[in-house]
Amino acid sequence: MPIRVTLDEMLARRGMKARELAATVGISETQLSLFRSGKVKGIRFRTLAKLCAVLQCAPGDLLGYDHADDDLELADDA
Repeated sequence: MPIRVTLDEMLARRGMKARELAATVGISETQLSLFRSGKVKGIRFRTLAKLCAVLQCAPGDLLGYDHADDDLELADDA
């Protein structure tokens, strides 16, 4: 999957623990852990907005895109 979650990097930059972020945003630690590991297929915009508000960042700071995986994903969709 070319989309990767970079939330752990942002947490490190902010000096914040995942547990603290989950409590502040109002989601379970399990939900946050699944997002951090990339094991979710989607995230609600409202939740993404809350994460960005707490971390004072933009959605692009929490998600990355690996161009090397482009061809693989396009072939799978065909």
